Amino acid sequence: MQYAMLGTTEIVVILLVVLILFGAKKIPEFAKGLGKGLKEFKDAKNDIKDSIDSDSKD
Repeated sequence: MQYAMLGTTEIVVILLVVLILFGAKKIPEFAKGLGKGLKEFKDAKNDIKDSIDSDSKD
């Protein structure tokens, strides 16, 4: 599983490629959309967990 770890150089290269492809103005919009998506996923996960927990108590 050593292949899955990214070093500092790889992260910098990835960030530079993203900056070149999307531009500095699009990155905050992309991050905002990604954050909203993760929040919705987390909320849905918690709703399912709560539903399962309430069903098991009944």
